[in-house]
Amino acid sequence: MGISLGWHMLFAAFGVTLPLLAAAAEGIGLLRRSPLHLELARRWSVATGLLFAIGAVSGTALSFELGLLWPRLMAVAGPVLGVALFLEGFAFFVEAVFLGLYLYGWERLPAWAHWASGLLVAAAGSASSLLVTAANAWMQLPSGRMAALADPLAAVMRNPVWWPMALHSTLAAWTAAAFALAGGEAWSLLRRPHAREAARHAAGLRLAMALGLVGAVAMPLSGDAGGRVVAALEPVKLAAMEARFTTRAAAPLYVGGLPDVARRTVRWALEIPGGLSWLAYRRTGAVVRGLESVPRALWPDVTLTHLSFQVMVGSGLVLLAGTLLYWLRAARGRPPRWLLRLLLVASPFGFVALESGWLVSESGRQPWAVAGLLPTARAVTPAAGTPVSLAGFVLLYAGLSAALVYFLRRMAEPGARPEGGSGEPAGEGLAAEVVDDAP
Repeated sequence: MGISLGWHMLFAAFGVTLPLLAAAAEGIGLLRRSPLHLELARRWSVATGLLFAIGAVSGTALSFELGLLWPRLMAVAGPVLGVALFLEGFAFFVEAVFLGLYLYGWERLPAWAHWASGLLVAAAGSASSLLVTAANAWMQLPSGRMAALADPLAAVMRNPVWWPMALHSTLAAWTAAAFALAGGEAWSLLRRPHAREAARHAAGLRLAMALGLVGAVAMPLSGDAGGRVVAALEPVKLAAMEARFTTRAAAPLYVGGLPDVARRTVRWALEIPGGLSWLAYRRTGAVVRGLESVPRALWPDVTLTHLSFQVMVGSGLVLLAGTLLYWLRAARGRPPRWLLRLLLVASPFGFVALESGWLVSESGRQPWAVAGLLPTARAVTPAAGTPVSLAGFVLLYAGLSAALVYFLRRMAEPGARPEGGSGEPAGEGLAAEVVDDAP
């Protein structure tokens, strides 16, 4: 199921982000009467439809896997998880309805009604992301099993872990997809397209980097808020994230490093004295609980959790540096080719951060499926034959990935345009008007 979730997250991120960018492009197009931005919105809406269809397939597979692979989990936590997943499903159906109107409403709906349907697609997509996180948040911190079963809606909505997780994961999804789109637009500009296509790619790059700026700047703030919630309510997870084996005051912050679990130390890390105490409690002398405070059998995988956390933070810093560099350079004029190449290289780091952050959340909760209530070993199915279903799902995702790459390549071909679009190449010039051609 980890493979399914990891694969589905890629499409969920685009499903949350692309409608937002398409609605922004259409709004600019309507306000400025800009055919260029309207064409950009139309292209992104077609890509949204394609990714939505493939994401719906993987989401359906996940719902089957929950019941087939985790029968005990659903027996124990089904009433609570069902509420969160029902609300997420409702948002998904709203998104599907208005996405249909948006895709087929070009030149059929009044312009502002069409734009409003795009905004509703974006709102429903983000709501879906926020609501599905509620289920996972309850698994991280179940607020009393019996109380939760009596009032499952309150259990998921009032969970103190939910909002920090939901906000941070939604920002991460925006940032990951925005940087991936920016990388695609940068790659298209580096191919020296015709003037009109170059102008459209430059407009797409600016919009993607605008959202990337919001996400890259806000993620450290939301991560800091979430980290303090983890320190207060999930101290064992924090200890695994920081490879903090012993309980001590003025705990240092480790930057990098490889945990040596047998010797209970961290090798080759840069230590910032008192840094972890300050980040967790805003006091450099505060006491931070170590893993030694719980039995060894209840430790998460320290190496996986710590390294995933370091990769997540490092990737986030790469994105922050990339977006600041882009906007500092953009304020002086056209982006040079070296900056486009840099954005192309940085474009996967958003998804690296997204996937590693998910690993931190899930591995840091182990050995529990529902923290403190249900061990993972008891929650998973004892049935034989799971390797066969795993092979089937891997083949399904490989086929869907191949289809996605094929259709996206077709859409990205120079001169290709969505049905009914007005994107005729204008002029034979290169991208000189939107890209500084200096190497």
